[in-house]
Amino acid sequence: MKIVCLDLEGVLVPEIWIAFSERTGIPELRRTTRDEPNYDTLMKYRLGILAEHGLGLPDIQKVIGELSPFAGAKDFLDKLREDYEVIILSDTFYEFAHPLMRQLAWPTLFCHSLEVDAVGTVVNYRLRMPEQKREAVKRFREMNFTVVAAGDSYNDTAMLGEAHAGILFHPPENVVREFPQFPVTRDFDALLRALGVVSAATAVLGLLLWGCLKLRHLLGAHGEQVAHLEVAGIALLGWLSRRKDQTCEQGCLLHQSL
Repeated sequence: MKIVCLDLEGVLVPEIWIAFSERTGIPELRRTTRDEPNYDTLMKYRLGILAEHGLGLPDIQKVIGELSPFAGAKDFLDKLREDYEVIILSDTFYEFAHPLMRQLAWPTLFCHSLEVDAVGTVVNYRLRMPEQKREAVKRFREMNFTVVAAGDSYNDTAMLGEAHAGILFHPPENVVREFPQFPVTRDFDALLRALGVVSAATAVLGLLLWGCLKLRHLLGAHGEQVAHLEVAGIALLGWLSRRKDQTCEQGCLLHQSL
């Protein structure tokens, strides 16, 4: 069974804080996880600006209610769900995401929550757990799922590294430079092709390793050479997931030639 884990903002829907910044005319709110790798630092910064300007959750929700997913996002999800279990792993908040999830036909979403007082002031935020994206992928792998992850920002790179394969989707150049081990895609068609490539590669290697284990068991004490093949297969799987200087265009050409 294969699971695809996707980020939300910047991948399927616009960046909510950027949209809110544009509506309010507060440029400081444009700062996102594409710019700041420390999420706690970023959220404390945002909450301070909201308090300074007397803005609260109702003001943000009003802007979110006017947003739509990126063109093609729903069709992409519909196609993806034909072959994979799809889970959205996001650092957004349930109080933000509801209207956007409705437009995407309610995909499964794991995210965080806000603490809001009686007049709508955002007083704090509650993480589901530290490093929830990476930890979720780790648990899926422990349950013997093959996991492929895609995201666009600093806060996605931990889950991309934890997955069997990770793909950057329309990332900023600073993220591309700092994480060259991840292939880059720029549109939904390319991402869909890339997901097919890495899923096929991990499935083939999984079968290879399973066959090695069976053969080694049958050969008993004479299975030393098969053990070496197992090690090589595991190393190759890790290399496919993390190798540097890979592009999805190259991967798709490889897939077409198989």
